[in-house]
Amino acid sequence: MSLAPRVVLVHRRTEYEELLARHGTHGQAAFFLSSRGRSIDEVARRHDATQRTLREVASAVPLTWRSSRVERADLDRFLFAPEDVVVVVGQDGLVANTAKYLAGQPVVGIDTDPGRNPGVLVRHRCADAAGLLRAASAARGGPGDGVEELTMVEAVADDTQRLLALNEIYLGPPGHQTARYRLGTGSGTDPGEAQASSGVLVGTGTGATGWLRSLWLERGATVTMPAPRDRRLLWFVREAWPSPATGTSRVSGELERGQTLRLTVESDRMVAFGDGMETDALDLTWGQSVRVGIAAASLRLVT
Repeated sequence: MSLAPRVVLVHRRTEYEELLARHGTHGQAAFFLSSRGRSIDEVARRHDATQRTLREVASAVPLTWRSSRVERADLDRFLFAPEDVVVVVGQDGLVANTAKYLAGQPVVGIDTDPGRNPGVLVRHRCADAAGLLRAASAARGGPGDGVEELTMVEAVADDTQRLLALNEIYLGPPGHQTARYRLGTGSGTDPGEAQASSGVLVGTGTGATGWLRSLWLERGATVTMPAPRDRRLLWFVREAWPSPATGTSRVSGELERGQTLRLTVESDRMVAFGDGMETDALDLTWGQSVRVGIAAASLRLVT
């Protein structure tokens, strides 16, 4: 007997909630902002809009379905189930933060602040939630109309640690130091190039509007940026430093299906994290290697 779908509402603490956590009360938060020439009214308005959206989406869940909520800070401890329909209520970045923890569950993005958010991944309004939930439930079994498969990037370390990301994966020093490593592509027979830099970025077409694009523009790269559904990645080395022991001949490129970028650590410590979630990172030590390429999984975004 199959389980009824479970709707998982993903959200994050609002700016207003962050202010209350820091200052204790509405009045103290308002005084803090007013002393700096700002008003709490706009922050409170956005908080109220978010709470209203969460209530309306929750009320659209069919009575025979189950439901649950998870806050962004708890995503790495939340167990998503195969029968889940994931509804992200918030900003585009919250969809990316959620994607790495999924395994094919359909995702609906609900925009809490239309006009303020770009709406690249949170494409819908709360009024459409009921119809979107039905469409997402129908899409749980596999590909179909109304679902867009967005390419993801994956890093796999030699100790089996694994990391998924929707926008990009960063590999580099945990602080502001210079990382030393050996960078290679293709087969394991390639010894790679010894490099010293502030890190390496490998991104997807979904990430082509953010961090990846800034590097692409800075380099004046001629390679075409991938689209979100393209099975292609771009990679860039950040601030590579030439020296007698380190080179700069491999500072950018693209990866297609089956191709990987291999990085072998030659520093005391490096990290790899995806989509800006530094608290959920792979820790890599001297001598370890990690391969980055196109993930087998993709984000199934309900359109």
